Amino acid sequence: MEYILEKLPLKEEIETKLILKQLSKTSRALAELKGVARTMPNQNILINAIMINEAKASSEIENIVTTHDEIYKAMVRSTETSIYAKEVVDYRSAIWKGYNLLCENNIITLNMITEIQEQLEHNNAGIRKTLGTVIKNNVTGEIVYTPPQNKEVIIDYLNNLLDYINIDNDIDPLIKLAIIHYQFESIHPFYDGNGRTGRILNILYLVQQKLLDTPILYLSKYIIKNKSKYYNLFQETRKTNNYENWIIYILKGVEDTALSTINIINKINEEMKKMKDELRSKTKIYSKELLEALFYEFYTKSSYIQKQLNISERTALRYLTNLEYLGFISSEKIGRERIYKNERLFNIIKNFELLD
Repeated sequence: MEYILEKLPLKEEIETKLILKQLSKTSRALAELKGVARTMPNQNILINAIMINEAKASSEIENIVTTHDEIYKAMVRSTETSIYAKEVVDYRSAIWKGYNLLCENNIITLNMITEIQEQLEHNNAGIRKTLGTVIKNNVTGEIVYTPPQNKEVIIDYLNNLLDYINIDNDIDPLIKLAIIHYQFESIHPFYDGNGRTGRILNILYLVQQKLLDTPILYLSKYIIKNKSKYYNLFQETRKTNNYENWIIYILKGVEDTALSTINIINKINEEMKKMKDELRSKTKIYSKELLEALFYEFYTKSSYIQKQLNISERTALRYLTNLEYLGFISSEKIGRERIYKNERLFNIIKNFELLD
């Protein structure tokens, strides 16, 4: 029997005892994350750090595998770098694009979703027009799912989904998150980039619902660790029309991810405090602006320091040379520029693992 995707809201009972039990734990963890994130003096430091790992992990789900070292090079210089690393950097740019659009309008729109997908795929093919798209088992080649085919039908489903996203109802937003993710991936509106676009949509929805202030939930790594279950639950839900196990899976993922993100925030805060104390004791150039500039990204340039601290180019170079001599940063020549790298921040992000 052909599977017909149900429109939203669902008719099934979704607030079961098991779902509500997990929802309670997930809500506590996410509220704690929101509070801990506010301890970071500059939110952009946190966003940039978390986004890189989210971008890397989300791309790995699509078998785009790269290293943090390659990503660092792609961030510094987009040419002459790994194609896969460039895709990860583009994913982070797509999150920023979506986040900025959301901040402007506080509504998630079809144009926003399309712009995010365009940023990821570097084309403007837009919503699928050609018939014949199917989802296959990568191993056997078996067709496991046929999404909506006609463009008008796809847009109708998307508009229904967007109404569900943007209109308040009595369902807890975290439960809605699981349903939204299932629905978007089932609509599969684009030729390419559906998975990554859908995972960005997850992050933006949490921000829109004020469950987070900024897009920092690192959910893709959880999906990688439980990848087979993720795909099996898609199939189970389609066959049984029972969303309970799927919703619990996503709620558990948000809980685990929130706890792990708290861990990385604490590590970054600890390292910033440590460097602050060391800068004060070993140099005469400490300032809050300098510290934040060193942690804004993995790397910095003299022009960045010059701008952030409102100092001359000569003074900025003197600062960076002194900081490198004292071991606070390292440097290398990339192209014609000398790039200064915060190894401490780089290693925190590189070595970060989700809690089991």
